Amino acid sequence: MTARIDKVITSGTFELDGGSWEVDNNVWIIGDDSECIVLDAGHDAAPILEAIGDRRLVAVVCTHAHNDHVNAAAEVADAKQAPIWVHPEEAPLWQMTYPDRAPDGALAHGQVISVAGIELTVLHTPGHAPGACCLHAPELGVVFTGDTLFNGGPGATGRSYSDYPTIVTSIIEKLLALPPETVVHTGHGDDTSIGAEAPHQQEWLDQVG
Repeated sequence: MTARIDKVITSGTFELDGGSWEVDNNVWIIGDDSECIVLDAGHDAAPILEAIGDRRLVAVVCTHAHNDHVNAAAEVADAKQAPIWVHPEEAPLWQMTYPDRAPDGALAHGQVISVAGIELTVLHTPGHAPGACCLHAPELGVVFTGDTLFNGGPGATGRSYSDYPTIVTSIIEKLLALPPETVVHTGHGDDTSIGAEAPHQQEWLDQVG
């Protein structure tokens, strides 16, 4: 069975630094008819679990630990008896949502996650958050960028634990090195591609100062 990508859009609030914003999140499910991983279980476990169905859930993988990307992670993981994996540098953000529960495993740069006969390579791309990660699936021709790279440029860096020069460096060194035809599946909003975003890198660098 060929691996496929399913998308679930969930809605809720992103909360940080005393602010609250209504957001729609892209939840990605990568797998086949027998097993899958969930990327960024945010807001509402019910539609995510419906999309998983009776498949074995290998893991709930978090690109970063802002509440809107993890606040359904525990419910989804517990319902399917699956682990939650987060980069260790996300600990301060993770604890804002789950003060009494640690992740079950740690993501690391270069780590390979196998599911449904394909491999996803973890790319540590700090900037939007210290432990932000992207997942590159070359066999599918896609990269899942969370909130690191969007259709239109880098993710937000105006709040705690974020840094604009760092995110620009991450994107240029880790993401723009991928084939230009690579489809970018983002944490919010529409898809883009590496080739569509790459021409703008000088603009980003100019803003670094």
